[in-house]
Amino acid sequence: MTLSSSFQNLKPQMRATILMIVALFMFACMSVFIRLSTNSLPVVEVVFFRNALAVMLLMPLIMHTGWSSLRMNKPNLFFLRALINVGGMFAGFTALTLIPLAQVTALSFTGPLFVTIGAVLFLGEVIRARRIAGIVVGFFGTLIILQPGFTEISFGAMLALASTLSIAMASLIVKKLTATETPEAIVTWMVVMQSPLALIPAISVWQWPTLEAWVYLWAMALTATIAHLCFTRAFRLVDITALQPLEFIKLPFTVFLAWIVFAEWPGLWTWVGGTVIFASTVYITQRETKAKKSIRPNAGLRETKL
Repeated sequence: MTLSSSFQNLKPQMRATILMIVALFMFACMSVFIRLSTNSLPVVEVVFFRNALAVMLLMPLIMHTGWSSLRMNKPNLFFLRALINVGGMFAGFTALTLIPLAQVTALSFTGPLFVTIGAVLFLGEVIRARRIAGIVVGFFGTLIILQPGFTEISFGAMLALASTLSIAMASLIVKKLTATETPEAIVTWMVVMQSPLALIPAISVWQWPTLEAWVYLWAMALTATIAHLCFTRAFRLVDITALQPLEFIKLPFTVFLAWIVFAEWPGLWTWVGGTVIFASTVYITQRETKAKKSIRPNAGLRETKL
């Protein structure tokens, strides 16, 4: 029995768990390779290669699914998503060069909080007291990490939060796109559009990568691609709430790699704040899932938001 067939014989929950753990480890590795790449290349150029190399890696998938799967029904939303996302990459990649990797990871747990707030402001969703309490607790965790009034909030931390906010905004757009677009189109057009958007500022500071830099760049693109593929397949197998608790594994993965490669070790408040933020996002995700299963009386197909 081959490894592939053995994997397929596992229960969906176990397969999804394995895929999720691999995805989170690959995301942690990607952060390390981003930091290593920026040691010899400008951040904007690393952002360009992150997207351009991903286009090349996705070509076999495009050839397999066919060009018809890339049809765009709402090109304006595709471009808006790419514009927001590439800005978030600039902020996030820069943050990785300024503050410890573990701190960036811990602050990234605020993403679901921003998504929930954005869904209320832009999608008209209604939330009630319990989810509001979860948001408040989550931002309290952010304050634990940043410690305003006790230490100066670093520019890197502000960029990390800006990156998380932009990713949350892009996620709301993706939520709209999934109603009319194929997954292949959403993933592929993201990197296709972001490549020229990143190339424009990169040209002004262009440096040809060294052989060592090329290794880091390809490793960055490869780990990111593997992470996204595993992540997507995991969520096809089981409900999102079944995998949400695993997200926190990304923090120890990042801590371990940062310690091995950069001799970094996070402070106590990064662990405490990250745990608080993560717990609140798990709670919010569970509440949203329960809301989707509840139908408000006399409201037709409209979902109840708790």
